Amino acid sequence: MNGKNLFNFGPAFGYFFRKNDPNRQTNFNLRTMHFINKLSMSIFLVGLCVLLYRWFIR
Repeated sequence: MNGKNLFNFGPAFGYFFRKNDPNRQTNFNLRTMHFINKLSMSIFLVGLCVLLYRWFIR
């Protein structure tokens, strides 16, 4: 693994900001699963930012 691919966040940001596909069927379970995934990734990123703040700023 080279350093260029190490910080490639395109797929992660694409997951958060992609548009709905009109050709794909959606149901409640799938929408709920994706919402919980986005929420858990957001909480993880906030926690990571807090840890980095505590380690480097304090």
